[in-house]
Amino acid sequence: MTSSTHRTAEEIGRTARGPRPVPELGEQRAAADLSHVDTVLANGLRVLAVRKATVPLVEVRLWIPFAGDDELHPATAEVLAETLLTGTAKRDRVAIDTELALIGGEIGVGVDPERLSISGNALASGLPTLLDVFADTLTGASYVDTEVARESERLVERLAVARTQPRTIAREALQKHRYGSHPATREVPHAEDIVKVTPEGVRALHTASVLPRGATMVIVGDIDPDKVIGDLERVLGGWAGDGSAKVLAPLPELAGGDVLFVPRPGAVQSQIRLSAQTVPRTDPRYAALQVTNFVFGGYFSSRLVENIREDKGYTYGAHSGFEFTGSSAVVNVDADTASDVTAAALLETRYEFGRLGLVPPTESEVESARQYAIGSLVTSTASQTGLAGQLTALASTGLGFDWVAAHPERLAAVTVDDVAQAALDFFAPGRFTGVVVGDAELLGPKLTALGGVTVGEPS
Repeated sequence: MTSSTHRTAEEIGRTARGPRPVPELGEQRAAADLSHVDTVLANGLRVLAVRKATVPLVEVRLWIPFAGDDELHPATAEVLAETLLTGTAKRDRVAIDTELALIGGEIGVGVDPERLSISGNALASGLPTLLDVFADTLTGASYVDTEVARESERLVERLAVARTQPRTIAREALQKHRYGSHPATREVPHAEDIVKVTPEGVRALHTASVLPRGATMVIVGDIDPDKVIGDLERVLGGWAGDGSAKVLAPLPELAGGDVLFVPRPGAVQSQIRLSAQTVPRTDPRYAALQVTNFVFGGYFSSRLVENIREDKGYTYGAHSGFEFTGSSAVVNVDADTASDVTAAALLETRYEFGRLGLVPPTESEVESARQYAIGSLVTSTASQTGLAGQLTALASTGLGFDWVAAHPERLAAVTVDDVAQAALDFFAPGRFTGVVVGDAELLGPKLTALGGVTVGEPS
């Protein structure tokens, strides 16, 4: 292959009349014609089943509200999540792994203060086996003493490492600053609590809290949605219990205020974490708010990234995005910086908050952010995994497939005036609070001089 027989990219992009015009972007729409069922089983479990036969696979997500007020609840819940798949009355750990391997499948478990989540996938032909394993663990998980002890030991080691990580320290500081002693703040259990967890305590928590009523299961793949609902009624018929899964108590309304400086002696890098109350996906203003967030800091071409990364080089990455908890929603702004530029980065971030409201985004900025918002939604829901994850995230507020299908139209209807109003309503500097974690000797004087910062206890 030589240049005499192959044109360069520049040659391909030009004609005798000049550069070839760039084609207009095509209309982007989330898939709205997928057959789906959204119903509630006899045991109270909500099921969203969607046929997406792009590949002969299936994705299953189970979301169970899993709040608890007891001080030992976070540790017990973490041990439960780690040992749920270690055996049942019918299958031991090896049998579970073997059956899943034979259908090209896997199951994972996670937990946080709001939910217990169980995620699985397999070949579509193996869905009956996958659902049978789900049902078996939900109704018959044994939590054998030796398995609980083994996983508890591993958890203690992992948590000891996690609690030394700057991001973990910053997240915990932010949660406590925002919500005080609310159970939502207990995201990472303490190692000393893990050692107090007993197999009896784990089994009791399963019986009391792993309940179908109030939970949601999402199934996406090469399936017949109506048939799947019938199969679930049969397979999960034995999963029942008194009452409903326990929902996390509503979060306090987040008010703006001073940023809390959390000293971390010897830190060479600082974490900036800012947050403000916004509106959930159910609010008519959400589409405009989403576009506004992208303009501010939600993607690489945003104002915040252009300022503190591209122009000033204060950080490798800055980002703003939404955090949804129940019916509550906040927007978070994150940036990690070198200690000597942390105060300057915080100043520029505050400046961008104010500029967003006082110098509204241009038509070009809004259109770029809109196209990114629509495109990222379409891309994220193009795969079975992405659609299953999106639907699971929507489930906590009662939304489903119809919301996903209609959202591109809501985004397309957002105007420049809508974005300008959302900037004033939700991104004003006074609405934000948060934390900065870093070295007090280097940062203390600068942050104090900047103002709007109070000093807390060392981490």
